[in-house]
Amino acid sequence: MEMRKLGRSGLEVSAVCLGTMTWGEQNSEAEGHAQMDLALERGINFFDVAEMYPVDPRAATYGRTEEIIGTWFAARKQRDKVILATKVVGPGPRFPYIRDGNQRLDRKNISAAVDASLKRLQTDYIDLYQLHWPDRATNAFGRLGFVHKPDETMTPLAETLEALDEQVKAGKIRHIGVSNETAWGLMRYLALSDQGLGPRMASIQNPYSLLNRSFEVGLAEVAIREDCGLLAYAPLAAGALSGKYLDGKLPAGARFTLFPGNTRYRGARADSAVRTYCEIAARHGLDPVHMAHAWVISRPFVTSSIIGATSVEQLEHDLKAATLKLSKELLAELEEAHKDHTYPCP
Repeated sequence: MEMRKLGRSGLEVSAVCLGTMTWGEQNSEAEGHAQMDLALERGINFFDVAEMYPVDPRAATYGRTEEIIGTWFAARKQRDKVILATKVVGPGPRFPYIRDGNQRLDRKNISAAVDASLKRLQTDYIDLYQLHWPDRATNAFGRLGFVHKPDETMTPLAETLEALDEQVKAGKIRHIGVSNETAWGLMRYLALSDQGLGPRMASIQNPYSLLNRSFEVGLAEVAIREDCGLLAYAPLAAGALSGKYLDGKLPAGARFTLFPGNTRYRGARADSAVRTYCEIAARHGLDPVHMAHAWVISRPFVTSSIIGATSVEQLEHDLKAATLKLSKELLAELEEAHKDHTYPCP
């Protein structure tokens, strides 16, 4: 397993990160433990979770994924072998059950969220603590265009950074990162830390796949020039790039089958692009899953690509992409296809 630097943190993480958001919803505790066992065995030292997991989020399962990781830490006694990342939720009406529905990226919320995560995770420190989404209106979660809301309220970024700094100084978190963030937001955080106002963002976790290359427009340059690499989530576009949903198929137990409201990687534009990419993979004798994931791993601004699986067998299959090198001819075909299928699923 290739290891890569996590920003300027001094940590090295595996080029493949283990995603966990199905544990507690689509996966049992035992299945989550089995996936962590396999990941560690295959050289993955980087696990990613969030306080709101599992997905699809609801009050009854809130925090359950962190609890599953915590029981694994307690049982296996291998906390020191894992670079653990988790996240604090930003504001949003979907979460009235989190901190009484008053969640913001301020001192009170961050302090409460860190302590609660540490308890669920059964650890006394978090290696990478991420802001799950901004405390302001942005063009994230499927939107390309930005719509300004002049009457919005937002926690000042300096206040958020100061609150994170307090947690770092307390020894509860080691490094920090952002998620679902924009080029403006990331650069402002970096500028504030350069001014000595808090720790430096080590990473940015945003969606990135053959169906959504919007990260390349402004953030890829920031990631490279500022040593703040991408932790790519949904590298397989929620499984769509496997081709299993083509022609209206809804396999039993699959995410789109279980959660029909998940439409980010569905529709005519998505299907057309997926069909093209599956045809390219077939011409080169590759599994489309391996091709799509290996392509993400190969991008120069990517620190780690987050794999999520609903079974050990699926995880085993996905991990074959970690050592796959794509030919120049194949990469050129993917670029040509991107011209015809530009941002079908932002």
